Amino acid sequence: MKKKIAILGSTGSIGKSLINILKKDSNKIQISLLTTNTNYKELLKQANFFKVKNIIITNKKCFLIVKKSLNNKRFNIYNNFSSIPEIFKNINIDYTMSAISGFAGLDPTLRMIKFTKEIAIANKESIICGWGLIKDQLSKYKTEFIPVDSEHFSIWSLISSTKNNYIDKVYITASGGPFKDRPLNTFQSIIPRDALKHPNWVMGKKISIDSATMMNKVFEIIEAKKIFNFNYNQLQILIHSQSYIHAIIKFSNGLTKMLIHDTDMTIPIFNSLYHKSDKKIKSNKINLPILNNLSLTNVEIKRFPVVKIIDLLPSKDSLFETILVSANDTLVDLFLNKQIKFTDISKQLLKIVKMKEFKVYKSKYPKDIREITKLANYVSLKIHSMSI
Repeated sequence: MKKKIAILGSTGSIGKSLINILKKDSNKIQISLLTTNTNYKELLKQANFFKVKNIIITNKKCFLIVKKSLNNKRFNIYNNFSSIPEIFKNINIDYTMSAISGFAGLDPTLRMIKFTKEIAIANKESIICGWGLIKDQLSKYKTEFIPVDSEHFSIWSLISSTKNNYIDKVYITASGGPFKDRPLNTFQSIIPRDALKHPNWVMGKKISIDSATMMNKVFEIIEAKKIFNFNYNQLQILIHSQSYIHAIIKFSNGLTKMLIHDTDMTIPIFNSLYHKSDKKIKSNKINLPILNNLSLTNVEIKRFPVVKIIDLLPSKDSLFETILVSANDTLVDLFLNKQIKFTDISKQLLKIVKMKEFKVYKSKYPKDIREITKLANYVSLKIHSMSI
């Protein structure tokens, strides 16, 4: 029997990596849904190759272009995620990849949980802002969750069914980005082009800037805390410039485990898909030069001041995390558009999370997506109205 698959965000980097994996196994899988926002040309290539019946194009203009040009019945073409229940009323999905970036990924993630046995989530915003909502749906429909981010997939692989009180410390690694060794007195002159030059990974603009500020690791700490129900004092970031180790776990029995793999997201994506099978993937030999020179160090706070935000986070799920994500999104966008300096991102984030107006949200649990979206929009407008 063919494995039935749905991909939310099939034209992004994670989605395309999964598509490439599936092409090697196309006779054993059936893709029931592909989605995109604007990249409909790539989506149609994917849909034609796999003979996919259902596609969602959320951008209205792109949807109408495709709808008009495809007047046959090769595809069922939809414009929004409210059509998910209709698409899957008679289909049971084995595996769903949720790879839509930004807040837009939360709604389809929540909708798909009901119709899939497993859901692999690569969307940070969904986990950071809506984990409580996701967790409720996972429990209600008995859907298995698999983290896709290399650090969280590594933790998931290492701890298995180990109880949290047997885990002393969880270390996630950070490359340090393009400014790990740059003189601090030159940070004022950093421009977007400099910050986008990640030394190890090929990534989109937003995540590249987050790596340069270390905000991506702050988010990963929040994700790890939520996914695995850790305490923040169990989690720590280590600088590891080679990006070869992705997680280190120190257990209370004296053992320490670490997970390594090359800087290739195909590896955690492949393993999220085939974690219950003995399927193999071609990979490089162990890199002994890197293992012999790991060079792990603590984070330099003066270089990466956003790490101080971890000490200000609430212990329980709250709307405060939505404020943090939205504020960072807005500030990164302002920097990429050359409206603020690179150093303003961390400076303003630390200012915003300490504002009395926003601190009250530390005790407010997110009730639904609308509440999260409304707050995110408000934070963005607030920042645009501030004099930075």
